Amino acid sequence: MAAVKEPQDYLEILQAQRGGFSFELCKRNAYLAQSANIRPPAALKTGTTICGVQLKDAVVLAADTRSTMGPMVADKNCQKLHHISSNIYCAGAGTAADLAHTTQIMESQMELHRLSTGTQPRVCTVVRRLSSMLFKYQGYIGCALVLGGVDVTGPHLYQIYPHGSTDCLPFTTMGSGSLAAMSILESEYKADMTVEQGKALVAKAIRAGIFNDLGSGSNVDVCVITKEGGTILRNMEKPNERKFKAQYKGFPKGTTPVLKEDILKLVTIESGDVAMSG
Repeated sequence: MAAVKEPQDYLEILQAQRGGFSFELCKRNAYLAQSANIRPPAALKTGTTICGVQLKDAVVLAADTRSTMGPMVADKNCQKLHHISSNIYCAGAGTAADLAHTTQIMESQMELHRLSTGTQPRVCTVVRRLSSMLFKYQGYIGCALVLGGVDVTGPHLYQIYPHGSTDCLPFTTMGSGSLAAMSILESEYKADMTVEQGKALVAKAIRAGIFNDLGSGSNVDVCVITKEGGTILRNMEKPNERKFKAQYKGFPKGTTPVLKEDILKLVTIESGDVAMSG
């Protein structure tokens, strides 16, 4: 059996592992993590279904309205469609605070850009700025965006990930209910659809996310963007409307006994001056 030569210095180690990965510190790192009780970073689970389709002369975005806080529903009618400019809107999934501030920053920048240039902002400008900003923070800003708009070059639909990568697609979905929504879009999307057909398709995709994903729910919001501008159709569909409401019966007087009752006069007014009473 041939003897295995042990490397003597770091140059021999580098030469032996040239062209491949170095795993020499794996056992050390595992030992340090175990002894110091260090937990590796875990992915944050968020709940949302958002989607968008690109039509011949328009873009249609849609989103559900459930906002979750861990296992609880924090808001049943949260708005996830954000205004960037008159011709550009986006749907957001991820951390609500990050989405709100990021879209407000971009809205402000695009308005300043419009005022300084005197022209309507282009979709690629917003995508580039969002991509650069998110990449700078290496994914720590929890913004997953479906951005759509219509500019001088026509309709555009982009998908932007939290770490800054972008895709230009004819239809796309994001969020925890994206797989259910994508199954609808892949089977029924057509490039020559009308605006009404596009609205019906994205609403159906969001309903698929609502009924098949626990993190998505409540109502369906739709945004239609044309060259004239964008319009948000708030609560276009309410698939989970409450059928009945429990009858509230007030507690009769005397249910909770009153042990003591005092009426204090806090101030006394004398000749126009206010003096505190003891």
